Amino acid sequence: MMASNPNEPPQVNEGAILPWLRRYISGGTLTARRAAVAIAMVTLTVTLLGGVLIRVLDPDDFPSIGSGIWWSVQTLTTVGYGDVVPENSIGRVIATVVMLNGIAFLTVITAAVTALLIERMPRSRAQDDLRETVVSRLDEIGSRLDAIESTLGERGDRPAGGGP
Repeated sequence: MMASNPNEPPQVNEGAILPWLRRYISGGTLTARRAAVAIAMVTLTVTLLGGVLIRVLDPDDFPSIGSGIWWSVQTLTTVGYGDVVPENSIGRVIATVVMLNGIAFLTVITAAVTALLIERMPRSRAQDDLRETVVSRLDEIGSRLDAIESTLGERGDRPAGGGP
């Protein structure tokens, strides 16, 4: 974590998820869907990591990784059955991180779905407006053609401005 130059930011070992996340987000336009996938991946990682960490740091209350992950999932979803509960401070810190991540995940997913619905509404209305405009213009052109044909028929099929 030490920087070789005091003007450079410290180097951080990011693991595997952060580089992937950076590439995924910067790989194109950040849409609600891409954001939701990125948040889901972070949430999955935090959930699994929280389950493993709670097992390692509180082995008395969490005798297996499975029980740690079970606890992490129920904490993430804010269900909290109470069948397993961290008793020490570090376990409660991990629980806090998992809970906040769960709340953030639900918030972001809700926002992403709302954004997708709102994003599609104007496009749909714009397409309907365009269709109505095109149909209206085609009707107008059809009426003008009928009038032109009628006028030409009355003149004996002579082009307008033509000779005798």
